[in-house]
Amino acid sequence: MGIQGMELFAIGVVIILFMAVLKQFGILEPMSSFEDDSSDSDLELSTVRHQPEGLDQLQAQTKFTRKELQSLYRGFKNECPSGLVDEETFKTIYSQFFPQGDATTYAHFLFNAFDIDRNGSIRFEDFVIGLSVLLRGSVTEKLNWAFNLYDINKDGYITKEEMLAIMKSIYDMMGRYTYPCVRDEAPSEHVDKFFQKMDKNRDGVVTIEEFIETCQKDENIMNSMQLFENVI
Repeated sequence: MGIQGMELFAIGVVIILFMAVLKQFGILEPMSSFEDDSSDSDLELSTVRHQPEGLDQLQAQTKFTRKELQSLYRGFKNECPSGLVDEETFKTIYSQFFPQGDATTYAHFLFNAFDIDRNGSIRFEDFVIGLSVLLRGSVTEKLNWAFNLYDINKDGYITKEEMLAIMKSIYDMMGRYTYPCVRDEAPSEHVDKFFQKMDKNRDGVVTIEEFIETCQKDENIMNSMQLFENVI
């Protein structure tokens, strides 16, 4: 995979892999498979440890319809009876998809991007709001979400160290065969190319403004942002 391809992969991989996980584990079912069920209308389940916000509030916060939210919630509660997903569960799910590699670190970064409250668990609200951005959000909203994934310490900047950690986690997840022969420095090369393109003022960090401006001028990245809008 070339430098350009790896950059696009790093930006788009979160959507592709997350959708694959959802479908594989039955969390994302075809919308036509569920009728409007009044028993789920308030998105409440008496046995769960965490009860999500009401349907009307989530519908206002996302770009999903009432029926889509009901479908998503039914799949979520079937797979997560407690109403919460912890990081170990996330890692277990991804490890089953990538047995030839180590998905632990990438799953950690992705989990943190969904864990809005930073409390060590993903609620249905966190899940569905993030999914709404990835699938139905504007280009700017999607890029903001991607920036948040790369900004590991959430200080508003992407450093070379953070981008290198993300790149290495992707290589590790896909398996060592992704490294070019006798060129284990490949992730560093990708990071250098990334910063050469993104770091406009050459101060060693990439801001959200630099990130969005550069991505919006890249036709390939813009095209990749449109690939998943009709997944559900």
